Amino acid sequence: MKIVHTEASLGWGGQEIRILEESRGMMARGHELLLLCPPEARIHQEAQRCGIPVQPLPIGKKRLAGLLAMHRWLNEHPVDLINTHSSTDSWLVALACSLRANAPAVVRTRHISAAVSSNPATRWLYTRGCQHVVTTGEALRRELIDGNGFPAAHITSVPTGIDPQRFAPGDRQAACVRLGLDPACLHVGIVATLRSWKGHLYLLEAFARLELPMCRLLIVGEGPMRPNIEARIAELGLADRVSLVGQQDQPEHWMQAIDVFCLPSYANEGVPQAILQAMLSGLPIISTPVGAITEAITHGETGLIVPARDADALYQALQDLLGAPERRQLLGTRARQEAAARFSLASMLDRMESIFQSAVAGRTGV
Repeated sequence: MKIVHTEASLGWGGQEIRILEESRGMMARGHELLLLCPPEARIHQEAQRCGIPVQPLPIGKKRLAGLLAMHRWLNEHPVDLINTHSSTDSWLVALACSLRANAPAVVRTRHISAAVSSNPATRWLYTRGCQHVVTTGEALRRELIDGNGFPAAHITSVPTGIDPQRFAPGDRQAACVRLGLDPACLHVGIVATLRSWKGHLYLLEAFARLELPMCRLLIVGEGPMRPNIEARIAELGLADRVSLVGQQDQPEHWMQAIDVFCLPSYANEGVPQAILQAMLSGLPIISTPVGAITEAITHGETGLIVPARDADALYQALQDLLGAPERRQLLGTRARQEAAARFSLASMLDRMESIFQSAVAGRTGV
């Protein structure tokens, strides 16, 4: 198939990473892939770095210029399917396709758990404006069905798949040495874009209460919340106990150095890639019942689930796990087994390929 991904977002996170990983996987299976995105978007340069064909298009805003650019592009480039990802590009693609007699099939991927409007225009976008909707978790799918009344047969949950060879348990001491960390310390870690809803500030509050002198917090990622996080670190007097290490191209190395992984999100989650990466790395995980997180983490079995925005509960969970190495090992082992069985990259590609093929067949009648 000739498959086009569109992404209007200028940001960087799990959504953009999934687009690139899925594109590479589909290219390896013989499909022809292209990404359309604003030239200033970070995914534009990342796609080039990954060897994924990318073409700049002014689709960053819901404007007539973007619609006309999308319409002209479709007139000049026949493709089988377009997979849209953010609200803006989904609207531009749906409207541009509605103006064509022989438009490609459209699949809309919904990555986050934010509420979807129930107005008639949005209903058209999610039903008649595309051939199928993919969500990154079953909880997101159920919300579109139960909350918005969209037809169940029109929506499929396909969580993000992770490469179990890339993310795997490793030699913790060697990983610490390689990264310049003290192997004698316990390391609590979070790998996430620095956005408010990822819960970094709650994690800092909880971590500040730990009376463990040989414990450090690793914050891996970059984003707009960095100044707020830096300010809170200073206010709490944690400068010598917290490391803001920025964006890392090889997060698997940091996962191998972590003892307890935390992602205290309070909004906008499907099944986060970082949680799946941590599970495959054999880490005990503390997270929240937000979005579709509990579809991956079972409390007491593969991790601990605490209420969102609750620094006290987060502190208690950290205290419990940091003082129980055998329990950390057991939770991590179970997490690795669960993720390998249910969230592999190959499984995601199989399911997306099948959805794409069905959408194209339904559009063309073949």
